[in-house]
Amino acid sequence: MSYIPEKTIYLCLAHMSEDGIEQKYVKEAFDTNWVVPLGPNVNAFEEDLKNFVGGKNEVVALSAGTAAVHLALIGCGVQAGDEVLVQSFTFCASSHPVTYLGAKPVFVGSEKDTWNMDPVLLEEAIKDRMEKTGKKPKAIVPVALYGMPYDCERIMEIANRYDIPVVEDAAEGFGSKFDGRVLGTFGKFGVLSFNGNKMITTSGGGALICRNAEDKNTIMWYATQARDAYPYYQHTAIGYNYRMSNICAGIGRGQMTVAEAHIAHHKHVQALYEELLKDVKGIRMHKQPEDARYDANFWLCTATINPDVKIVGQENAYKEVVKTAVGGAAGVIKAVDSATTDCQPNENVEAMRVFMLAGKIEVRPVWKPMHKQPVYADAPVYTNGVEEEIFRTGLCLPAGPCVSDEDVAYIVQTIKDCIKG
Repeated sequence: MSYIPEKTIYLCLAHMSEDGIEQKYVKEAFDTNWVVPLGPNVNAFEEDLKNFVGGKNEVVALSAGTAAVHLALIGCGVQAGDEVLVQSFTFCASSHPVTYLGAKPVFVGSEKDTWNMDPVLLEEAIKDRMEKTGKKPKAIVPVALYGMPYDCERIMEIANRYDIPVVEDAAEGFGSKFDGRVLGTFGKFGVLSFNGNKMITTSGGGALICRNAEDKNTIMWYATQARDAYPYYQHTAIGYNYRMSNICAGIGRGQMTVAEAHIAHHKHVQALYEELLKDVKGIRMHKQPEDARYDANFWLCTATINPDVKIVGQENAYKEVVKTAVGGAAGVIKAVDSATTDCQPNENVEAMRVFMLAGKIEVRPVWKPMHKQPVYADAPVYTNGVEEEIFRTGLCLPAGPCVSDEDVAYIVQTIKDCIKG
C-alpha cells in the first residue's frame, strides 16, 4: 500500500467550519461576559435547531443527550415502578435514564433491515406487559442506530393505538429522515446529541425536541432546577442543572453552518464503502432499506463479517485482558479479570479490530445489546436474536468529516490485507 496515514483514522471526530465561525461566537460570549448556561448563543442555537427540524416544533438546548432522554421521560410522566420499552440494540444512554427515575427498562429486539426496534416485538411486549403487570408501559424509546431511521410509521401506529408516548432517541440520527420528515419530530419528544463524535458538536451537549411551547417550558423548568416564581428559591419538584452553556451553544451555532455538508459527506463515505467492498467475500456493508422513505445520515458506517472469514491473528483473539479503553474513553474504564464475557464479538471481528488498529485505523464492535449487559441481567426482554447476532459479527468503520476518499481506499485495502486466503 502506497498510502499510509500520518495519524490514526478515527471513527468520527468533530470538524470545525472552514471559516472558524465557532470561534467568533465563543469570543462574543467571553467579550460580553455571557459565560453561563443561558444567553444569546443558547437562544440562537435553539432557533437554528428549530428551523432545522422544521414544523411547529420547539427545541431546548441541554448539557447532554442523556439529559434530554432523562427529561423526556419525566415529560412523559415516568415514575418509580413504571416500565419503559427501550430498544435493546443501543448505547446505554437510551436506558440508564429510565433507572435514574426508579423505573424499569423492558428491552425490545431488532428487525433485520434497519437493526432498530422491531414493531412486531414491540406490540408483543406491550400486550405481554399489560397482561403481566395490569398496566401499560409508560413510554417507548426507539433508537436511530448509527443514524439509520427506525420504522416510524409502524412504531407510531402501535404507540398511538395503545396511547403510549414515544421518546425518539435520534442522538445518532441528526438530520436523518423518514418519509421526508426529520427524526425526532414523530413522537412526543425527540432526543439529539452534540457529543464530540456526533454529526455536529458543541464539544458536549444535546437537545430535546418538543411538540409545543407548553412542553418546552416544562422541560426548561426541570432543566433549571425547577424553581418556582418567587423572589427567592422555592421548589415544588426536583429539578436538574441540565441547560447548555452559552460557550457550547456558540460552537453549535457555527456547526449548524456545516451540518448539511457533514451529512452529505457521511453519505458519500457510505457509498464509497459499498462500492469498494461489494466484491469482498464475507464482508457485508449495512445498507438502508430499499424504501424511498428511509434517508439515513450514516453517522457511522457499519459492516458484518461472516463467521467463516479467517483473519490474520485470529488465533490470538481474546488471549489478553484489555488494559486501556478502546477508543476515546482512556482512563475511565474499570479493570477486569477476564478477557472474555458470555456475549462478545466473534474472534475474527476482534482480530480485525486489532489488525486495523496496527494500521492506524480505529474500528470498533457495534453496541452490545442492553439486555446482555450485566447491569440489566434481570430486565425483561422480547427478542428474536437479531441484535445478538449482529453484535457477534458487526464492526463500525470510520466515517467522520475528516475521513477522506484516500482514507476510505486505505481502510478497504487494509480490510482485504487482513483476510486470510
